[in-house]
Amino acid sequence: MASRRSARLSAASEVAKAPEPVPTPAKASATRKRKAAPPDTESAAPDEAPSTPQRRRKDNVIPETPTAAAIGLISETLQTNGLVKPKSSAVNRLADPNRTNAPLFSPETSRIVAPKPIDAVSPSKLPRVKTTTANLLEEACTHLVKVDPRMKPLIDNHHCRIFSPEGLAEEIDPFEALVSSIISQQVSGAAAKSIKARFVALFNDPTGTAATADQQHEPEELISNTPRRFPQPSQVSSMPLETLRTAGLSQRKAEYVLGLAEKFASGELSAHLLADAPYEEILEKLTAVRGLGKWSVEMFACFALKRMDVFSLGDLGVQRGMAAFVGRDVAKLKAKGGKWKYMSEKEMEEISERFRPYRSLFMWYMWRVEETDISTLE
Repeated sequence: MASRRSARLSAASEVAKAPEPVPTPAKASATRKRKAAPPDTESAAPDEAPSTPQRRRKDNVIPETPTAAAIGLISETLQTNGLVKPKSSAVNRLADPNRTNAPLFSPETSRIVAPKPIDAVSPSKLPRVKTTTANLLEEACTHLVKVDPRMKPLIDNHHCRIFSPEGLAEEIDPFEALVSSIISQQVSGAAAKSIKARFVALFNDPTGTAATADQQHEPEELISNTPRRFPQPSQVSSMPLETLRTAGLSQRKAEYVLGLAEKFASGELSAHLLADAPYEEILEKLTAVRGLGKWSVEMFACFALKRMDVFSLGDLGVQRGMAAFVGRDVAKLKAKGGKWKYMSEKEMEEISERFRPYRSLFMWYMWRVEETDISTLE
């Protein structure tokens, strides 16, 4: 008995003395891959609205267009800079798919630029076939389904409030929406909201300075829930560049905002122009402003001006949704030339042309195909 116990102890001692096995290179590589894996997207900050659900991809692949994060701040023009207003009551006005359908707040005169309510127009001056803000969305949805019956399940499952009678009743300050678009470029949604709040505070603080360093780290609601109005273009254009930067704007963004303000203050840009001009003219004039690219103007025209026939060929979320819509397995499509190419722009254009003059609504539903999070737009 003692001899067997002694043998076991001796064997255990030999095992203890044996050197530890050296990890194989494959195991070491696997360990490094696990450490380098990106964090779970569900643990991201709740204020940062994700775009099309992200998939693992190489570092040199351009990510999906951050549709919701970039446009979310534009939709906040439907509030009073952080103060939630009562929802606008639907007002039945004449509507036109090829014109601006949102009532525009003139940033300098505080007047509303919009067609008169139907009940305020003489019957003799009304067109025989009336498209109004009350039936515009219904007509658009009917057209989409007529063009392609596959649209019906999307329309049945997702109500587009943006072009609904209530959405079309909300007053938009175009200057605020465009400034918000510039502020939101290349920053998170939470950071953009904070910068915008401090920017507005510059014009409501009698000292003319932004919040102190300590105040800048206070909860956002303590900064943004102070009653105030978005500054007029003439106020912004007369503010020194250095002062604008104290709100958190970079040198370049401060220059962009000043340039935009000068165009509104001079009358080169106005609510009347944005309400009445053809879309091609609006696109030309706004893309000529430093800091406003084609994609930014497309999103502004669609979600702020409520133009019904806008379509973005450069939005990767739309591209991906269209590929899935026509039956392609987007998970198996590979990157080409450093960019995800789910579908060529030529093919996107050919498909979208069939949905004129309601391509904005078609685009909205293409985001929905792949469940891009655009809840911040509503």
